[in-house]
Amino acid sequence: MTLKKKSAATKELSPLALDLLAARFRALSEPVRLRLLNLLMQGERTVGQLVEASGSGQANVSKHLSVLRGAGMVGTRKQGLMTVCHIADPIVNELCEMMCARLREEMEGKAAALAFDPGI
Repeated sequence: MTLKKKSAATKELSPLALDLLAARFRALSEPVRLRLLNLLMQGERTVGQLVEASGSGQANVSKHLSVLRGAGMVGTRKQGLMTVCHIADPIVNELCEMMCARLREEMEGKAAALAFDPGI
């Protein structure tokens, strides 16, 4: 008989691990932060570029970048007087791609149901 190894998702997590996991998900719970991550998934950007592309103010973008940096999702480096931001943890890309694919499937299913619902 072969024993399968439990994946990390099926193991019981310690209270500390749950706290860390919750902090990561909290970092993703704000639309402005998701917008910033989406912009950074397209490539490195300066803080000024993120301000312009996001339509948010400098202070707001800086605050949200601080949360994302604290969660280990975004990294920064200085380039002269500018701060350049990038995705620090590639799992962010994978997580966003999985969630977007799932949402797309759900929306397509709802659209198909509405298109063929004789009660409408």
